[in-house]
Amino acid sequence: MSAFQSLEKHLEGWSGDDGARVAIAETVARFAETAARVSDLIARGPLAGALHAVVGGNASGDEQKELDLRADELFCAALKRAPVAVYGSEERAAALVLRSGAPLAVAIDPLDGSSNIDTNVSIGTIFSILPAVDVGACVETEPAEAVFRQAGRNQLAAGFVIYGPQTALVLSLGQGAHIFTLERESGDFLQTRADVRIPKDKREYAINASNYRHWEEPVRAYVDDCISGAEGPRGENFNMRWIASLVAESFRILVRGGIFLYPRDDRPGYQHGRLRLVYEANPIAFIVEQAGGAATDGKHRILDLVPTELHQRVPLVFGSSDKVEHVARYHSDRHAIGERSPLFGRRSLFRA
Repeated sequence: MSAFQSLEKHLEGWSGDDGARVAIAETVARFAETAARVSDLIARGPLAGALHAVVGGNASGDEQKELDLRADELFCAALKRAPVAVYGSEERAAALVLRSGAPLAVAIDPLDGSSNIDTNVSIGTIFSILPAVDVGACVETEPAEAVFRQAGRNQLAAGFVIYGPQTALVLSLGQGAHIFTLERESGDFLQTRADVRIPKDKREYAINASNYRHWEEPVRAYVDDCISGAEGPRGENFNMRWIASLVAESFRILVRGGIFLYPRDDRPGYQHGRLRLVYEANPIAFIVEQAGGAATDGKHRILDLVPTELHQRVPLVFGSSDKVEHVARYHSDRHAIGERSPLFGRRSLFRA
C-alpha cells in the first residue's frame, strides 16, 4: 500500500456528502485524468508528431502550436463529462456552453509555456473553477463568457499541472495548497506535499531582464536594488531566474520562495501586461495566497480585480509576501524609490 494519499481519497475526504463540493471534486478529477494523458503525450516528444509546429493564432494574436490545440481538445472533451456549464479557454475566441444549468464554470490555459515545447523545458496547464450562473438556452443576449466577469476571490478551486521531470498537480480547494505527483505506473496523482507555505528568506527574483528599458520606474528601481546586492539598499545578494514558463516559475516559488514579475511596459501590446487575468493570474494568485504569499498587478491585489472580458491581460507580481509588498510600495509611494539610498538614490544629495 502506498504511503501517499491519492488525489481521489483527498477529494473524497474534502467533499463528503456536500453536493456543491462533490461537483468541484468531480471536475478536478476530470482535470487530473486528462493531465495524465497530456503528460504522456508530452513525454513522447517528437515521437508523438510535430507538437511544436505553429498551426494558427488564438484570439489574443499569439501563435498556436499543435500541442496547444490537442491539449485544449482533450480538456474540453473531458469537462463535457463534468458538472461544468461554461468552458473558457485561451485557445478559443469565445467561451463554450457545455451543460446549461450546471453549477460550475472553468477557465483554462490548456498548455502554458508552449514556446518551450521543442526545447524540453517544463510546460503546464493552469485552471480556475468558478461558480456559474445559469446561462440558459439564449446565449445571444447574455454571452457565455459573462460568467467569467467576476473577481478572482470568487474562485472555488484552482490549480496547475507542471509537466517536467516529474508531472505534478498543484491544487487549492480554498483550504491550503497541496502538491500531488503523478505515479505513471498507476496513472494516479499522489499527495507528496501538504499545506505548502512559500518561504520568505529566498533571495531570488524572476523577470525577463531584456525588457529593462521598457519598464516603469518602480520595477526598474526594484531590480536595480536586487542587482546592487550587498552593497545596495537591500544589503543582500540576489540571484535572477527566468524560465519563460509561468507554471515552472510558480512551482519554484512555491517550493523555494522568491518573487516573479511580469510587469506592464511601454511596448505595443504590453501596456496592460501580458498574462491573462482570468485563466493565468487568478488561479496562480489563488494558490499563492493559500500558500501564504501575495499576488498583485504591481499595486492592487489580483483577486480583487473584476475582469471585463475573458482574454483580458494584466501585469502580475507574485511570490513571498514581503517581496511583493516591497514592489507595491515602490508603485504607490514614489518617494520610497528615492529614499531607498540616502546618498545615491534618484532623490539624493547628488541628484535634483
